[in-house]
Amino acid sequence: MPAPRTNEIAAFAVHVFTASGAAVAFGALIAAIQGEFTAMFALLGLALLIDGVDGFFARRLRVAEVLPRWSGEVLDHVIDYLTYVFIPALALASSGIMPPMLAIPAAIVIVMSSALYFADKEMKTGDGFFRGFPVLWNLVVFYLFLTQPPPFVTLAIVALLIVLTFAPFKFVHPLRARRWAPINLALLVLWGILAFTAVAYHLIPPPMVVFGLLLIGAYFVAVGLVQTLSQRT
Repeated sequence: MPAPRTNEIAAFAVHVFTASGAAVAFGALIAAIQGEFTAMFALLGLALLIDGVDGFFARRLRVAEVLPRWSGEVLDHVIDYLTYVFIPALALASSGIMPPMLAIPAAIVIVMSSALYFADKEMKTGDGFFRGFPVLWNLVVFYLFLTQPPPFVTLAIVALLIVLTFAPFKFVHPLRARRWAPINLALLVLWGILAFTAVAYHLIPPPMVVFGLLLIGAYFVAVGLVQTLSQRT
């Protein structure tokens, strides 16, 4: 088989791998509808892993150059919206962790504001950061399930993050931000191990696991704030 044809097949295989995240998302959606939230988070974690590694293959195989007809960025956004936003919003609305009368309206605002965020062509900065809260509702809802704050505290957190979606501050992308990259990557791996442990414990892990996840989350928020403030001084 000619080399160019082989390259096209390999490149399209990367798109198929990325698209497998949609199949995983479908499974997570069914789990959320059935109230099987441990299974939902397990599948969302698998989708997050696919999203984290497919870019590496795409760059190595020059997918955008070999198959210009197919947009990996659009494919990513479709699946990311499902797994980062839509399914977590459904879980938030149906799980009872928010005030019942406000859960569905809050979820509607989440899916609408996040859709606008995905449409922002300047959502990412040149130095590997996001502008504003990058609609990581899968992680937010994961933390809320682990910590179980009172319903109105949950509502306040959700409202704050919706506002911060469009706020002028930076949020670190652990795989792309150049500043403190080795630390970011090491903490990302540790976060994955702790998150897997939390799911294995059916979202009731030992307190130290929750504390570690909170500490790592606080670190990534702090990195973005430091970067934002350093550019304003």
